[in-house]
Amino acid sequence: MTTDALFNQLKHPNPHLRERAMWALAETSDPEIIPRLLKSLGEPNVSYRRAAVKALGIIGTDSVGSVVDLLLTTEDLVVKASCVKALAQVAFNHPEDPFPTVGLQALNTVLQDPNPVVNIATAMALGEIGVPALEMLTISLQETDNPALAIAILNAISSIDHPQSIKILRDLAQDESADGYVRESAISAVSRVEQMHTIQNLKS
Repeated sequence: MTTDALFNQLKHPNPHLRERAMWALAETSDPEIIPRLLKSLGEPNVSYRRAAVKALGIIGTDSVGSVVDLLLTTEDLVVKASCVKALAQVAFNHPEDPFPTVGLQALNTVLQDPNPVVNIATAMALGEIGVPALEMLTISLQETDNPALAIAILNAISSIDHPQSIKILRDLAQDESADGYVRESAISAVSRVEQMHTIQNLKS
């Protein structure tokens, strides 16, 4: 199947055919694949846009530099959020590969974006990256005065399986100077993580 045909298949209503096209594109050595996928990140067709995001994630760390360049230069919120999600997909599809520092630094930058479409997606992406993102999530949690972003960061931290994660959550849960809603969310997160650990211990 030609490259053009594969890109057309990314728009197909059948999700299995879209998935097949994503993997085929990721395995193609054509140097124009990544630039073409990047151009699709602002598409009004949501299925097509999501397919392009996933394809960039399947390609892996080879796509990160180009995604970061677009992320840090675009003014289009849809494109920016799509770039963030593409970086999350890289981490999701290639957990065995060290996540590139340039990608972490870019996400740390846009975590401060004033638009919730971008900053909340960024918090989720950092949670997907996991332990390498834990320090920057912690610093951002301490510095932000945006309750919605703080809760998104809390959720990201709670998804990272590391002893430091539960410590951060417990410290915030006990901080009487914290925003009430954020503190309640931290208390709930502590309970949720502890329950998860209990279940895991019972299974082991």
